[in-house]
Amino acid sequence: MEQLRQYLRESYHELVNKVTWPSWSSLQGSTVVVIVASLILALIIFGMDALSSNALGLVYPS
Repeated sequence: MEQLRQYLRESYHELVNKVTWPSWSSLQGSTVVVIVASLILALIIFGMDALSSNALGLVYPS
């Protein structure tokens, strides 16, 4: 049980004193980059899906 307490104390100390947290503006900028990259990737996958669906529709008409 003492090992668990020591682990929690050391973890808290590391999070409070040793971790470098990003600034709010840096965090917002990174969030925008992730959202834009996700949208671009989603559009690419959508395009590939539509293209393959149309190609298979030509090969296997319904």
